[in-house]
Amino acid sequence: TYMTRSVLSYQKWPIIVTVIGLALSGWLGWVTTGTLSGLIGFLVIGGILATLEIALSFDNAIVNANKLVEMTPIWQRRFLTWGILIAVFGMRIIFPLAIVSIFAWINPFAAMHLALSDPDQYSYIIEEAHSPISAFGGTFLMMVALKFFVNEDKSIDWFVSLEKSLRKVGYIKGFEIVIVLFIIIGVCQFLPETKHASFLMSALCGLLIFMLVDGLGSYLDGISRSTTSVSARGGLGAFLYLEVLDASFSFDGVIGAFALTTNILLIAIGLGIGAMYVRSMTIMLVERGTLSEFRYLEHGAFYSIFVLSVIMFSQSLFHVPELITGGIGFFLIGLAFYQSIQYNKNEAVTKAAAGI
Repeated sequence: TYMTRSVLSYQKWPIIVTVIGLALSGWLGWVTTGTLSGLIGFLVIGGILATLEIALSFDNAIVNANKLVEMTPIWQRRFLTWGILIAVFGMRIIFPLAIVSIFAWINPFAAMHLALSDPDQYSYIIEEAHSPISAFGGTFLMMVALKFFVNEDKSIDWFVSLEKSLRKVGYIKGFEIVIVLFIIIGVCQFLPETKHASFLMSALCGLLIFMLVDGLGSYLDGISRSTTSVSARGGLGAFLYLEVLDASFSFDGVIGAFALTTNILLIAIGLGIGAMYVRSMTIMLVERGTLSEFRYLEHGAFYSIFVLSVIMFSQSLFHVPELITGGIGFFLIGLAFYQSIQYNKNEAVTKAAAGI
């Protein structure tokens, strides 16, 4: 069934969206500039933005797949339909408008007008909001990563000595929260005093949102064990968790996009194309059971998330090129993939030698 589908077959809709998206990028360039060079420029930037989003989101797809496996089929479909709409339109269009509305004290319609009529000023406001955005995203993603590693029930280790040590402290409730709070305080020491309040407030909001979403997920999981109700079985909590997780992943891509262009429509098109590939990768990982087949792939994703969270905190102090962010994540996941293959080969040799 699923295993007979080729890897390429999962890319049908992303490829269709890519063609439509790039055509729209070129058309937008022509309408905006009225020149052939403008058309080509918008086309190239749209392609770069899509590539950037894909490079930054390998780990996102793996974590999505890990969570989707636990969800009921109806909630899987809801995430892969409604969730992708929220990801594309919510995070790539509404989120930047919301930032400008909050920081410039204007209504969303005025923010949209500003984005279209004065994109440089719009981009400046987004850049000014970079520090609190990084604080929120960095905190949430670091909690996601540490929740995976600081877990006494975790049974598979990749970097054995490190992960065993983290598992040993897993019985200490709230240990990961202590680590994150220390990092937040440490970063704050290097920020100007004028930015302390906004940074701390955003970081604490990131921590609060994680605890609320994680707590809701645990509560609904508890209900699912004591009821046969379809509406109660692992859905809403996991759905909300994945939406907030996707939002946190998206911060880096959205902010980085403004370094390439200030046109909000072009950003939405480019990042939207990338988001479709993340969706297709997620579906492929779930249907083909890739996570169970490759032992350390999930570990690579969570190490990548931890590195991304550290980079987001660092970006409150200085700019880190998106190429480095995506490159580190790609390397960690690639290394995990390679070592998983090596493990499978060694297991096969051992079983053959034992005559199993």
